[in-house]
Amino acid sequence: MTNTTANQTIKTNGTPDAAPFLEMRDITKTFPGVRALDGVTFDLKRGEFHALVGENGAGKSTLMKILGGVYPYPEYGGEIRIEGALKQFKSVRDAEAAGIAVIYQELSLIKEMTIGENIFLGREPRRLGVIRWDELYSRARQLLDSLRLPLDPRTPIRNLGIGQQQLVEIAKALSHEARLLVLDEPTAALTGAEVETLFGILNELRETRGVGMIYISHKLDEVFRMSDRITVLRDGRTVGTEPASALNETKVISRMVGREVGDIFPTPDHEQGGVVFEARDITVEDPNVAGKKLVDGVSFAVRRGEVLGVAGLMGAGRSDLLMAIFGAHAGRTSGEVRVEGARVRIESPADAIRHGLGFVTEDRKRFGLVLDQTILNNMTLAGLARISGRFVTNVDREAAEGNRSMRELRVKANSVFTVAGTLSGGNQQKVVLAKWLLTNPRVLFLDEPTRGIDVGAKQEIYAQINQLAKSGLAIVLVSSELPEVLGLSDRVLVLHEGRVTGEFTRNNATPEKVMACATGNVQHAA
Repeated sequence: MTNTTANQTIKTNGTPDAAPFLEMRDITKTFPGVRALDGVTFDLKRGEFHALVGENGAGKSTLMKILGGVYPYPEYGGEIRIEGALKQFKSVRDAEAAGIAVIYQELSLIKEMTIGENIFLGREPRRLGVIRWDELYSRARQLLDSLRLPLDPRTPIRNLGIGQQQLVEIAKALSHEARLLVLDEPTAALTGAEVETLFGILNELRETRGVGMIYISHKLDEVFRMSDRITVLRDGRTVGTEPASALNETKVISRMVGREVGDIFPTPDHEQGGVVFEARDITVEDPNVAGKKLVDGVSFAVRRGEVLGVAGLMGAGRSDLLMAIFGAHAGRTSGEVRVEGARVRIESPADAIRHGLGFVTEDRKRFGLVLDQTILNNMTLAGLARISGRFVTNVDREAAEGNRSMRELRVKANSVFTVAGTLSGGNQQKVVLAKWLLTNPRVLFLDEPTRGIDVGAKQEIYAQINQLAKSGLAIVLVSSELPEVLGLSDRVLVLHEGRVTGEFTRNNATPEKVMACATGNVQHAA
């Protein structure tokens, strides 16, 4: 049996010795100039939880897009068998008809539609061609209730947080009566409570319905908590498949990156100077709820060469705090900002850039990059006036700066003229970081700088953060990963429901103290 509690999941593999439900044999896939998959083999048993791990660019998502019919036959080599029968999916609908549901990292929900409309999009219950809305919402309600999701199916998707949208995406996939569920980074935007809900649902599905699951995640603690077997991909090839019980995080990481990996976080070796940036009594009004404050009277300062970590649960106001300071919430923000001791007025991101602030945002694809533009255009977007002058673009200098940044941050691409949207998540994040470094900032905001990137790329980002602090840059770091906050920060500020509930130095910050403050239990943080 499988029991799920807040702290423990006991795994089972329903039929460990049975023939595979899914077999993918010698799968190959080539894009122009790139061999993304080179003879990959993978299998899944009914009721099994099988983790698929590897660095960004290892081929995980490509393999799953083949399985899900996004890359149709015969655009790939090799064969797919389900219960021994050869399958050649020509479309996503073919894969769904075979009982395969894929939940991609990039959500496919339509924001203007309701939860119920999204769940049954294209499969609405009809009579004589007319949609039966009462039946649609009744069935959606039953599905949400069965998944223990307290959501009104008539709620528009745009009114939901990212975590709730992720759970709706899962509900939509399960409405297809899937026998095989693929989850690509499903917990990246979920709170701890939502993660527990999700894991409880997944365990129930594999136990009661025999649903097999392929789980893609960079969070190795989740991989080991849930998985029966683990398959590692590297550079488009299968490194190996073993029972989770035969591995540990160190072994998996070394196989992912092709080398032994020591401590994840660098030893801080930067010295702190004077206060560079100060925020006083920052308050942000909720645009949707009158009188509600997303951020309520938050004050902090950060010194030259210091990494200030900002911790808190989802909804605590961390991102809204940074967005407000950066001028993105003009009209509903109050408070005072000082740079190098001088009070400055910031009413737009352009003002923030002019006053020496840089901001690597949480959603790099929406706010950080122009995906159909080149690496060079993205890198120089915010600092072009400084690089090229006021009126005429100095093309040679722009290219030189881009190439230098690409080398320093070790962006893996053919050239600075590669389109940013074709890069892996880790390399896209490096491009966003390079963009802000080229503005020559005095203060750098980093909001979830390693979300959705692999452990190898994470280590490179961590080393870069440490190096930037060593060079004297003041850094404000927001992360949902507590080990990341504790491992990188000189000081930790904790938010709960928009207010500061704790502040700790590196030496006295512990997971227990920080989480106590993050949940509002300040008395337990002493």
